[in-house]
Amino acid sequence: MTPNPDPDSVSWLRFLFASVTVIGLMAALGWGLKYVSMRGWLTQRGTAKNRLKVVASLSLDTRRRLVIAQCDDQEYNLLLGINGDILLSTRPCVPPASNHGSSS
Repeated sequence: MTPNPDPDSVSWLRFLFASVTVIGLMAALGWGLKYVSMRGWLTQRGTAKNRLKVVASLSLDTRRRLVIAQCDDQEYNLLLGINGDILLSTRPCVPPASNHGSSS
């Protein structure tokens, strides 16, 4: 004959199992969304041309950042900070050099 389990201990075990399950499902969902967003599956492609991109970024200190941004056929050097943003210079975008015709 087996003794009946204590009802209080069963409820604590149920609570612990449910908590671990819910936290595990939340972690799996977070990982899945991060995986999908890093692959670019959530963004619409082919509907519009991406006109703006960040070419390079350099953190100068904790408050300022130097950024080279490209929009259409122009490059912009920007100094971004908490007190304001400054446009340092603008220049036409240089297309990347192709090495199709050269031989080594």
